[in-house]
Amino acid sequence: MTKHDANGNVKSTIMVTGGSGLVGSAIKSYSESDPRDGETWIFLSSKDGDLRDRKETDAIFDKYKPTHVIHLAAKVGGLFANMKQKVEFYRENTLINDNIMENCRLHKVAKLVSMLSTCIFPDKTTYPIDETMLHDGPPHPSNEGYAYAKRLIDTMNRAYAEEYGCNFTSIIPTNIYGPGDNFSIQNGHVIPGLIHKCYRAKEDGTPFTIWGSGTPLRQFIYSRDLAELTVWVMREYHSPDPITLSVDESAEVAIKDVAYAVAKAMKFEGEIKFDTEKADGQFKKTACNKKLRGLRPDYKFTSMEDGVQKAVDWFLANYDTARK
Repeated sequence: MTKHDANGNVKSTIMVTGGSGLVGSAIKSYSESDPRDGETWIFLSSKDGDLRDRKETDAIFDKYKPTHVIHLAAKVGGLFANMKQKVEFYRENTLINDNIMENCRLHKVAKLVSMLSTCIFPDKTTYPIDETMLHDGPPHPSNEGYAYAKRLIDTMNRAYAEEYGCNFTSIIPTNIYGPGDNFSIQNGHVIPGLIHKCYRAKEDGTPFTIWGSGTPLRQFIYSRDLAELTVWVMREYHSPDPITLSVDESAEVAIKDVAYAVAKAMKFEGEIKFDTEKADGQFKKTACNKKLRGLRPDYKFTSMEDGVQKAVDWFLANYDTARK
């Protein structure tokens, strides 16, 4: 529903679910650095209510009356949690997504942008993957509960557009990193885990040991870049079909090069070792960003070196309070 101020100018209330996480906090920082007239931003955390609960979700929408929603909230977890709790990962994410989407319809929200993940793509596929391949086969059995719940967002975006004319879409980022990440060595993602591990090695005077050979390739997107592109999608990209938000295929990097970038940013001068007894995981998961580049050909992504330096600087400055 369109709102106007006393002078007839359009007012937007943009509500971000999962607003205190890695991407939510990056969007908050970006929105504060580039304020727009008439835009009010609301960043929700779990303290604001349980999005699995319909009545609590209704109350949040009644309270804030958003015109736009960026939906980042989800039940997430590592490999072990996903394998052990497939029912919970499916049910809780489906409940959250259904409550958000139906409230967006009922409140005539002008735009809903939901976040998907490359890990929900078919397990057996060809590379590079693009948006059209999302439903081409089953996901990896280890996270099928989470993956099918997330895939249904794409299905329902199209269904809501066809039946009710809703402007709902989704974004598919590659591996995200940056300030405010979870730096757990056991449960964090690649870059924050390496940052914490390198910090410990430097403190303890021990080798910086990387699990595996370091040869697998990955595409990493700095959280601030993802924040800027997500806000652009909200404002400018109007199609129910998902859009991959990723660095170019040429920017894919080997894990060992990420580790060297972390060591350089941390000013670590000790020994760097690769524990080849540990499994490497999938060699590559290349995503194609051709759709994004067709719309934003000149967008300049933060380089791996600069992004890692910013993430390391944030970790060191916020060591006592960082999630780890």
